[in-house]
Amino acid sequence: MRWRVLVGLLAIIASSCSGSQPTERHPSTADSRARVDAEWFVDRAAQSGLDFVHVNGMSGHFYLPEIMAPGVALFDYDNDGDLDVFLVQGLGGRGQGAVLSSDKESGVQVSGGRLFRNDLQVTADGTRALHFTDVTDASGIVTRGYGMGVAAGDFNNDGWIDLYLTKFDAPNQLLRNNGNGTFTDVAKASGTDERSWSVSAAFVDYDRDGWLDLYVGNYLRYDLARSGQCFGPSGAPGYCTPDGFAALPGRLYHNERNGTFKDVSAASHIAREFGPALGLATADFNGDGWMDIYVANDGKENQLWINRHDGTFDNAALAAGVALPISGKPEGSMGVDAADFDDDGDDDLVMTELAAEGSNLYVNDGTGVFTDMSGASAIGPASLAFTGFGTGWLDFDNDGRLDLMAVNGTVQIIESLRQAHDPFPLHQKKLLLRNTGNGRFEDVTSRAGAAFALSEVGRGAAFGDVDNDGTVDVLVGNNNGPVRLLINQAARGHHWLGLRLVGPRGRDMVGARVEIARKGAPSLWRRSRADGSYASASDPRVLVGLGESSEPVTVRVRWPDGKMETWIDQAVDRYVTLKQGEGK
Repeated sequence: MRWRVLVGLLAIIASSCSGSQPTERHPSTADSRARVDAEWFVDRAAQSGLDFVHVNGMSGHFYLPEIMAPGVALFDYDNDGDLDVFLVQGLGGRGQGAVLSSDKESGVQVSGGRLFRNDLQVTADGTRALHFTDVTDASGIVTRGYGMGVAAGDFNNDGWIDLYLTKFDAPNQLLRNNGNGTFTDVAKASGTDERSWSVSAAFVDYDRDGWLDLYVGNYLRYDLARSGQCFGPSGAPGYCTPDGFAALPGRLYHNERNGTFKDVSAASHIAREFGPALGLATADFNGDGWMDIYVANDGKENQLWINRHDGTFDNAALAAGVALPISGKPEGSMGVDAADFDDDGDDDLVMTELAAEGSNLYVNDGTGVFTDMSGASAIGPASLAFTGFGTGWLDFDNDGRLDLMAVNGTVQIIESLRQAHDPFPLHQKKLLLRNTGNGRFEDVTSRAGAAFALSEVGRGAAFGDVDNDGTVDVLVGNNNGPVRLLINQAARGHHWLGLRLVGPRGRDMVGARVEIARKGAPSLWRRSRADGSYASASDPRVLVGLGESSEPVTVRVRWPDGKMETWIDQAVDRYVTLKQGEGK
């Protein structure tokens, strides 16, 4: 982020979240075509047992790391078919390394990142009882250091999803899922325990060998003891900009298929250019069948690492039109996501920026060359008032078009809030934009419900169907605030199809690309991915909205190794697992 002075921004007054109960009846699509709820999203975190508050350790020193976390994760750690939750903590953690202030200074006692098991109950009539149980102690997870983000992926191909935790000034942690409800920290043994300031990370099979490699985005070379003091426009103390700190290069680790990784950052050319990286997304941007890596940098040119099929990458961002916005000036890119919002068969890019800059939309022409459509799409103007972090493409109403959500919160103190003696004057509301189907987006935030009127310091956002009702829900990590679980009620009455794409050993095949061929309508294209957003991990299942159509569809999958398979006459309004090698 190039942290510009924020002028004329109005403070957002927080409102109370919904008091809806966690048990409810979900009408089937055959029951109704109407939207039966006044609110599209309802926060169910507290009611469902997600009892968690992020603590950043702020004690008046205005350390930069304290306002950059946390990420969050949705992943099925116990393979029972529903999404569990991992929440990154800042201050605290047993056996922790560096912290920004002590528990005594902050006055709050916390105990590190937490794992919550989803104990979803679904009855024959469709009633869902959503409840989470804190199983951190039983899982053996012990987080160390100051937590920033989380990535999820099955790195050892045993069919159980593992976690990678990024840190500030402490070794990152690779938590291997043992398949029995417990995890083991294998970061040191695997060679992935780098100590830096890492934020976002992603598992990606860049060499198509069937094993997930690991990309780690690093931010700044920041020393607490030498951080200095900075001041806002009013002369009051505030947070420094990142301009005064050296950027760090990203790291690429090759999976050696024996539980270890090899650092190939230099050999792959990734280490040739430095960040500072905050968000990243992996996809085949130029359509050649090989996964590429896009890195959103803070106040510097963004990077598009194009895969050259031989273990090396070239940064083609400038030539591809995604290094800089149309203004030609680097902006404060934080969150990023890639998906085919315009249904033309290629992945487009969106990223959040600082207030007064506006989020950027880059539209892919199919060859990996992009056009900045931020203004024409109305995404840029709609987001000008916000500093965005976690973001994602989601079809929130299941009409077949990908919409856009962002969680927001500034990085410079809002003067009006400071003068009102607000204890944490950085908060802003969320943003929900609906895809109108003509290349433009409509701001529908005011219709999304009380949860979208809450003014908080949003950071991480993970997307997935938490209650398995065929709608995309959103898990939001707030800095120095409570977690939010936004349960989707907007898509009832529309049809859908959920796909879990797995390899021969049961691993989720992130990077697989799906074509949904519909009768009498254009195909829809989706991708299995757990990365994107900001420092967070999302549901790797593919959930496709089909609108009013209940007709069976044909599913064509291009697997990460380039092979194609087809499944015909797939019934809708259900989840189905497609295994590589079993299609036609």
